Amino acid sequence: MKLSIIVPVYNMAADQKLEYCLNSLVNQTIDNYEIIAVDDCSTDCSFTVLKDYEARFPEKFKAVHSEVNKRQGGAKNIGLRLAQGEWVGFIDSDDWITPDMYELLLKRAEETGADLVGCDYSLTDVHSMEVGQVVHNSKVEQSGVLTADKRRSLILDGGSLVVKIFKRSMIMEHELWFPENIFYEDNALGNSYLILAKHFEYIQEPLYFYYQHETSTVHTISKERCEDRMEAGRLMLAEARRHHYMEDFRPELEYSFALLFYVNTLFTYMTGVAHTRYRFVKKLGEEMRQTFPGFMENPYYLERTHEEEKKLVRMQQKSTLFFMLYYKLLWAYRRWRKACSVGVIGHK
Repeated sequence: MKLSIIVPVYNMAADQKLEYCLNSLVNQTIDNYEIIAVDDCSTDCSFTVLKDYEARFPEKFKAVHSEVNKRQGGAKNIGLRLAQGEWVGFIDSDDWITPDMYELLLKRAEETGADLVGCDYSLTDVHSMEVGQVVHNSKVEQSGVLTADKRRSLILDGGSLVVKIFKRSMIMEHELWFPENIFYEDNALGNSYLILAKHFEYIQEPLYFYYQHETSTVHTISKERCEDRMEAGRLMLAEARRHHYMEDFRPELEYSFALLFYVNTLFTYMTGVAHTRYRFVKKLGEEMRQTFPGFMENPYYLERTHEEEKKLVRMQQKSTLFFMLYYKLLWAYRRWRKACSVGVIGHK
């Protein structure tokens, strides 16, 4: 078996989102591959859809049902345990790919001897094969046999796992099982999936379509999602220690942790959660400072973090109460200015 494509599925039957994804998979231009679609205890008819595809494409499609909802990480682990392919690819069940995506990725691997190959993706909010906003998911200079510098670059700008293929032997050798029962499982394991490879190749073409809609994980903010992001940050560091690359790439991991665990969580919590709590924000800042006391002097943090964000972070680190009051007033003022600019208020 050349390739196993693993698809975690949860409540994607509406508006034919799931069918659009699966149609792009069953029509790939390669032979000798399998699709393992794992229903994560859906409450809609997603598993019925999967069983229909299994009946129609028995030679390549496996429909698997989890009796317990384990989130995407748990569903991916079920798929990995069943996978038989030399290579593994993951895809979100509301996205889709070009008919030749996996043919192109595998061909590049065969030509170069790479054990990790990726491409770009296109952002879209409609079901079509028309390319929208292209996101370059990697950098050309990351390609080739992985040196320490290339690995540093992959930690900082590794991109999404769903636009890549991985040698299954690497996953099994290093026991790269995803965390279960949390969101952001890719953030927890992403570094290990990338830098434990030996040779990375990059195809600078948008072969993957990333569907944006209101129920996407990235568009849903809650206290629980923020806590999951924090846990993913902790697990990211635990992975680095487990595979003994923490000290080799400490500055890159410090910045990645600061961004994932603290900065992104802090601002999404303040803007997206209706009833913010002082205790939550205070503990967030304290754990960041305990984990990496000097994170605000990290060279990547200084270079890549917006000046206003750095100002707000310094404020939160000095006084959580003052930061929260200031931030709420700032956003209230900005909403008022925006309303004025579109004529909602201030005009008769």
